Amino acid sequence: MRTRNPLVAPELREMLASGDSQALRHFCESVHPASAAELVSALSGEEAWGVLRHTDMSLRAEIFSHLDRDFQVEIIEILHRGAIARLLAEMSADDRADLFKHLPEELRESVLPAMAHVEREDIRRLVAYEEGTAGAVMTSDYATLSPELTASQAIEHLREVAPDAETIYYAYVIDGQRRLLGFVSLKDLILARRGARISDIMHGEAIFARVQDDQEDAARKIRKYDLIALPVVNDDDVLMGIITHDDAMDIITQEHTEDMEKFMAIAGSHEDAVYMRSSAWRHFKNRSIWVFVLALFGLVSGYIIQSFEGMLLQLVILTTFIPMLADTGGNTGSQSATLVVRALALKEVSPRDFRRVLAKEFQVAILLALMLGVVAFGRVLLFGAGSTVPEGVSLGMIAMAVSVALGVQVVVATLVGALMPLLVSKLNRDPAVIASPALTTIVDITGLLIFFATVKLMLGI
Repeated sequence: MRTRNPLVAPELREMLASGDSQALRHFCESVHPASAAELVSALSGEEAWGVLRHTDMSLRAEIFSHLDRDFQVEIIEILHRGAIARLLAEMSADDRADLFKHLPEELRESVLPAMAHVEREDIRRLVAYEEGTAGAVMTSDYATLSPELTASQAIEHLREVAPDAETIYYAYVIDGQRRLLGFVSLKDLILARRGARISDIMHGEAIFARVQDDQEDAARKIRKYDLIALPVVNDDDVLMGIITHDDAMDIITQEHTEDMEKFMAIAGSHEDAVYMRSSAWRHFKNRSIWVFVLALFGLVSGYIIQSFEGMLLQLVILTTFIPMLADTGGNTGSQSATLVVRALALKEVSPRDFRRVLAKEFQVAILLALMLGVVAFGRVLLFGAGSTVPEGVSLGMIAMAVSVALGVQVVVATLVGALMPLLVSKLNRDPAVIASPALTTIVDITGLLIFFATVKLMLGI
């Protein structure tokens, strides 16, 4: 998100107005690049570039990489293509490719010819991968070694390539066709004998992802195996790039944002940190569709209540339990769905485990039903005295009917909440689309049917 710091902005503007190059350069060099990016984000795009151009190109690109993506595009659009090409050349391969995807088509076509051939081809290769895949988020800045090198030769080689690599702690061992054979860590090289062959000290069983794998699965591997970076290969096991741990953190944050928004029935691109950058109209479009659809489904609940109007006129006390019924069913169903969606995302369960999942949720539902049934029974007896009841119906009978109806609703809502994500996952869809509002609406409808049917059956009304 583009963070504004109004306390620093006037000072930076004063430096720009006075042309104090030394002060601007000191500002860029005296704070961490991420902090510098946060501070210049309070300025306009032209002012921000006025600050950044007073430092060297390497630091300029590093600060620029920490800026919000839309702000980067805003700055890029005011630069001539030569300056854009030089800036992109200094950025890491993955950040450069990601920014390039967000540039207007005309600007992309204008900038590419101004870039060096190697960087131009690298951008074209990285942007060609489908969005959301491991290939789309990998970087081509990594270190490789030949299995025939000695440990001392490998260290010398890493010294040469280190300035252009995202990380040299892991170096990947490849053959003549660039197929991944294994990896060595910098620690392995330092501890090995100087004459030891890389083929003898490398780790042959490397954890990797394929270019077409989902980016979330790749990020999860980095977290599971505590990796600094994850190699990405194609179907022929040729090393194509790596995903670093910092990119994995960004992926997990992005996926978490997407799951949260889907689960709450919010449409759109599900980008991370875009709330303040999005207009009210965009928020309206993202949220209105599901709200409108679910409001239409809500009319069904009203129709059900209207259908049992006669029963409610005879037993007005029943109306006081409708909110409790709706809230309890929605809460238990949402809890169940949330746990199952999370378990599916973490690969703890799969659609094949639906019997085990339903068995576990049924046990939980029974315990919840007994607890809430007792609460409802007590509520009727304690606060129902003085209520008008039909002849032949006692307050105890009403209490029992309400308790049974609530208990059945809890069980049904819990099982529905667990089953729906499993069914969606079975269809190879994102289980997070079983949004909490949608689930609540479904549970409300079934809950009212259960409530009125149970009371009618038990009381004979």
